[in-house]
Amino acid sequence: MSENQPSKPSPAAGTAPHAADLKPTRPAPKQSTDAPTGASALHAPWRIEYLEALGDDERAKGTPRPTDASFLGRYWAEPERDVANHVIVRTAVGMILLNAYPYSSGHLLVALGEPRPKLLDYDADQRAALWSLVDTATDLLERTLNPQGVNIGVNQGRAAGAGVPQHLHVHLVPRWSGDVNFIDTIGRVRVIPSSLEHMAERFRGAWQEMIETGESAS
Repeated sequence: MSENQPSKPSPAAGTAPHAADLKPTRPAPKQSTDAPTGASALHAPWRIEYLEALGDDERAKGTPRPTDASFLGRYWAEPERDVANHVIVRTAVGMILLNAYPYSSGHLLVALGEPRPKLLDYDADQRAALWSLVDTATDLLERTLNPQGVNIGVNQGRAAGAGVPQHLHVHLVPRWSGDVNFIDTIGRVRVIPSSLEHMAERFRGAWQEMIETGESAS
């Protein structure tokens, strides 16, 4: 230390040190940036052995029965209520309908009439019919709303996020740049700018045009 720089006086015996002299012994833990705002991730890699070792009995407890009731099964059984249920397209094997709780306006669901919990529970012909309906729904979605993008996916099983795990279905969500804004990010609230009735009317109009022009594949 330089001779011209006075040394810092030590606190007198029996007195507490000044607050400015107190420093934490270690830095505060750094907030993870991997998880979304308001959420955190707990890593438990040792659980993978337990999950992979589950027996048939344990697996069966979380496996829904195909006969369990669901709104998709009810909608399929009541074609006379297609308008009220927002079913846009009905074929001999399946249907395209609006999601009653959409992620964004125009969120469509595609399902076969016969309920099965897993994709591979359907035979090859049924799976081909399902994906043909997805093709039709994608075409219908693009003609009706002209979105900048489309999310297409299946949530198989409750653990994967399926709300109706006993009846496999495909989600088609139209997307636009900036459609997820601060209201969703901060407030956890999603704004749906169009009513289901208005959106169903638009889809039915586009579907009728596809039928009349022979551009319908279903």
